[in-house]
Amino acid sequence: MQGIILAAGMGTRLGSLTAENTKCMVKVNGVTLIERLLRQLEELKLSKIVIVTGYKGKKLKDYIETLGIKTEVNFIDNPVYDKTNNIYSLYLARDFLLCEDTMLFESDIIFDDNIINSLYSDKRETLAVVAKYESWMDGTVVRLSKYDEILDVIPGKDFDYSEREHCFKTVNVYKFSKAYSQQYYVPFLEAYIHAVGNSVYYENVLRILTMLDNTGIHAKRLDGEKWYEIDDIQDLEIASTLFADAELKTEKFQKSYGGYWRYPKLLDFCYLVNPYYPPLKMIEEMKASFEPLLEQYPSGMARNSLLAAKNFGVEQEHIVIGNGAAELIKSLLLHYGKEKCGFIRPTFEEYPNRCVKENEVVMQASYPDFSYTADDIIFFFTKNPVKTLFIINPDNPSGNYISKNDVLRIAEWSEENGISLVVDESFADFADEKSCSLVSETVLKKYPHLVVVKSISKSHGVPGVRLGILASSDLNLISFLKKDVAIWNINSFGEFYMQIFGKYKKDYAASLEQYRTERKRFIFELQKVSFLRVIPTQANFVMCEVKKGMSSELTKNLLCENEIFIKDLTSKINDGRQYIRLAIRNSADNERILNALKEF
Repeated sequence: MQGIILAAGMGTRLGSLTAENTKCMVKVNGVTLIERLLRQLEELKLSKIVIVTGYKGKKLKDYIETLGIKTEVNFIDNPVYDKTNNIYSLYLARDFLLCEDTMLFESDIIFDDNIINSLYSDKRETLAVVAKYESWMDGTVVRLSKYDEILDVIPGKDFDYSEREHCFKTVNVYKFSKAYSQQYYVPFLEAYIHAVGNSVYYENVLRILTMLDNTGIHAKRLDGEKWYEIDDIQDLEIASTLFADAELKTEKFQKSYGGYWRYPKLLDFCYLVNPYYPPLKMIEEMKASFEPLLEQYPSGMARNSLLAAKNFGVEQEHIVIGNGAAELIKSLLLHYGKEKCGFIRPTFEEYPNRCVKENEVVMQASYPDFSYTADDIIFFFTKNPVKTLFIINPDNPSGNYISKNDVLRIAEWSEENGISLVVDESFADFADEKSCSLVSETVLKKYPHLVVVKSISKSHGVPGVRLGILASSDLNLISFLKKDVAIWNINSFGEFYMQIFGKYKKDYAASLEQYRTERKRFIFELQKVSFLRVIPTQANFVMCEVKKGMSSELTKNLLCENEIFIKDLTSKINDGRQYIRLAIRNSADNERILNALKEF
């Protein structure tokens, strides 16, 4: 068995990274792609490795000679690399294909060791490695029979995305038997080059061969093994995350603040959403309107404020809708942040982060449960006066909850003392106390100093549409916010979601009931994990103290090795103890993290 690596491409989409180096000399976590691949092939004890070079070919050859590869390495130069595609590079190596069984690679692919090892040991002679199609993939796909025969090879330009459930992406890693190359592939490769030219891809030859009977090529399906094709700087960043060690991987996940659909195997227990909503029918309704929503402008602030008012039962002039609650928080702190602001820590840091530091007045919730009451708040901020008081209810990350009646007592006290009270109830819908929201005309008019913030993304399970609201009867504040945000601050998908939400309110209420049941079960099981102390919560997450020789970092990294991403709170709490926060997802996902934790 020999290996052939196609490495002639210029990699122009990688910009400055390939200005002086060939594409396969780009580093992923400190190791070049070509060195990683050659080390993997070295383990197989191949007879030889053939590398087709082109762009910066001499530099690549000189570099490879410094690696100390013991397997014989042969180089073939493609002098017209800038005028041809990979079919011509493979054509130049055709004599090698004819003389021995071959493993074929493109040099811009990174993959787990077990992919190459299992391909090598597979008794089937001619194979194409494929992976179930995912949204991040691009390029050639195939359809398979139930026996893994390749029925059809479909170029990316001809791919019908409605068929994605039945398709597999080629990983650009192959095994060709000597007989297959002699009888089929090389003759058809030569004929195709002469008939069509050399500016296409070698998969086109496979496409023709699949139209013949009994050519003998099958697919080798991946089952969760990691791989990635690196064409541009974003690909490089994603590959660097996928193939990082656990500690670096969690750091990279944290810095990306989302976009985890690029990592389909990842279970996100860090970010907080409702796993039981929206219902399938609502999703289908949004899909049915996809084209006009994509192609047409959304409404401006006035129309969208009216939609929010309709859904939340308040007057239009008392509510503003945002591109997520984060947009409204930013504007809100522009209005209030230069005055004395009161916070209760530990908390959601987006509020204090936007306040002038010298104006912060902090009430510290205490160990062991970081709980506090309305009386605690009133007592502390009576002694330490502020102009604006911020309360997250339930609080993040502790999950501490204050009942609606007690929050209204704080609102009464705030009115009497001329204090603006901001209550963020983004997680309140998950509380056991039902109908606890303060977003109502009666409440807003009674307490004109009250401001209520709510993230729709979290409780409704639609973070991708980026929606949040702020409600208050303070008309000056609402006017300021509406002028501060952009006139088209939410997109058409967010607007349409608000348009149809009223039809699904019963589904939403049912999802919350389902969630409360699952939260109770999950916490009961979580309490069986010997090294965790579970802190009571009324939110859609749970904070835990990590004890008995474990640490939050070790727990986080061990879970990351299992493709589970959590929030490490130790540096946030900073009291000498160890803490993590776990989102509460659906029962199947929760079982996966419970099993992993119990194994530790």
